[in-house]
Amino acid sequence: MTALDAAEPLARNIVARTASHLLRSLEAALGALCAFILAVLLVVVLTTVVLRYLFSAGFMGSEDLSVWLHVALIAFGAPLSLNSALAMRLDVFVRLLPRRGQSATDVVADIFTVLSGLILSFGGSEIMTMLGGVSPTLGLPEWIRFGFLGAGGALLLLVLLLQRITDGKAAQILLALAIGASLYFSIPHLALSFDWPPSIVLGLVAAIGLVVAAPLPHAFLAAAYVVIAFGSTLPEPAIVASTVTGMSKFLLLAIPFFLLVGGLLTASGVANQLVRFAAALVGHRRAGLAQTTLLTSVLFSGASGSSVANAAFGASTFQPELVKRGYPPAQAAAIIASTSVLDNIIPPSVAFLILAAATNLSVGSLLVGGFFAGGVMAVCLAVAIHITVREQQPQARASGTERWRSAVAAIPAFGLGIIVVVGIRMGVVTTTEAAALAAIYTLVLGISARLRFQALFAAFRQAATEASAIGLLIGTAGPFAFLLAVDNVSGIIADLTTALGGSAIAVLLLSNLILLVVGLVLDIGAAILLFGPILLPAAVAAGIDPIHFGVIIVVNLMIHGLTPPLGMLIFVVSGVTRLPASALFRAVLPYLFALLIALTIICAWAVIF
Repeated sequence: MTALDAAEPLARNIVARTASHLLRSLEAALGALCAFILAVLLVVVLTTVVLRYLFSAGFMGSEDLSVWLHVALIAFGAPLSLNSALAMRLDVFVRLLPRRGQSATDVVADIFTVLSGLILSFGGSEIMTMLGGVSPTLGLPEWIRFGFLGAGGALLLLVLLLQRITDGKAAQILLALAIGASLYFSIPHLALSFDWPPSIVLGLVAAIGLVVAAPLPHAFLAAAYVVIAFGSTLPEPAIVASTVTGMSKFLLLAIPFFLLVGGLLTASGVANQLVRFAAALVGHRRAGLAQTTLLTSVLFSGASGSSVANAAFGASTFQPELVKRGYPPAQAAAIIASTSVLDNIIPPSVAFLILAAATNLSVGSLLVGGFFAGGVMAVCLAVAIHITVREQQPQARASGTERWRSAVAAIPAFGLGIIVVVGIRMGVVTTTEAAALAAIYTLVLGISARLRFQALFAAFRQAATEASAIGLLIGTAGPFAFLLAVDNVSGIIADLTTALGGSAIAVLLLSNLILLVVGLVLDIGAAILLFGPILLPAAVAAGIDPIHFGVIIVVNLMIHGLTPPLGMLIFVVSGVTRLPASALFRAVLPYLFALLIALTIICAWAVIF
């Protein structure tokens, strides 16, 4: 071996270590920036509430400022979720390939991300040069909002490059950059003839991205750009503008606040008070600890609004105790995952917020509908747990005094439900303001519990990162939804339901079939954004109450948190418990069946009443 041969691995190691150091520093800086932006957002919204109710005054431009900050949060937080579960990668097919095949699909997946980064960077820059004017409320140039996304695209490319070099995949990322850049600059000059409408081509290209495990938002964004060559009516600046418009809704600010509530509840220990209260009520019954897990999910649902947060909390809190009581590990994890479905059904619910943003349905009415649906699902799950659990080591029946004490200790958590649901339903505050009040309420609880700054910062950073991933998905689904509307897909659905008789039963059967299929391969947020506006008009035309139908959409799609290949809740619990996801998918079948029965009952209610 020559000295040159020996020096090559050393040089690669030095480059990889340098890239790793830069990556950690960049991610730390972006995490701190996103946490800071979320904190500023919280202050702005709360200041508006205080000025309006205490001083009968207003804060000029507060809503626009909040929306701009939200766009900045999404732009700077998107790179942080590139290789996490928040990237929403469908890697079930890639895992079946041999190592060489996985390397090839990794390159293709990175090409989607490279295209997305270039679209955001250059498309954002192009809009900045084209757009004039000043925000009348903020006095700032309008191009700044699009500049955030342009900067986010550049950071996305930088983080991708550093990650791949750190992983020893420098050659692969250089190949992906070369191919991605070639595609980016050549697509506007191509004119390919194809008989299918652009929305179908977009769906096919996005499906390729999903199969090779590209992040779902990147698959949407890159596909929207690729179909320019197939006659799409959306040029690059319009794609970026549609993306920014999709995420520039004041209602969507409630998402990071609700995610923050869930994180602070867990960190402050308030969630543990809910566990003790639930155990005091049902812990003595058959399958008492499993029923306690279910009841805790019901109670936690009224606070966090995030099924992922509840799944992670339940997996770390209940899994060890369930196994100690004799539950098979896979069954214990399946119970935790299935009960976590309720968090996006029982208010507050991030899924209902996304649906309201996509369809303009009343948030307050959707939340009320969520109580009914959540109750039906909880009862069905309780019956399924009672039937399937054979291990019986119930705890002693709690005395009246113990129940009273646990109820009193849980009052701070119950206060969240009053703030959110009552505040929104009675019109005292908007949805976003209620979420901000809930966030500051849990922050006070955390400070009262003497949480250290590091714990508070971690909660803000996690909520900001999760919110940015959801926000990017909402934005990138915008061009797809626009092309679906242009190609009159909703009209095709309406014609199909008419051919089936046009009755409420026909609409419900067709809609549930469509949702059950698309939910297998699409994240719930993407499915709501794309198919909610398409299916809702047919339901209204058939005489179905739009609020009840909206609840059915969310219930149907939330069930897919337990189904392969995506099964987000299964993968969250699997990651925490270190159990194989395949074992959990098998163990969850009885509870999945119970939830399908609940969906049937809710649909029947829509027809009968």
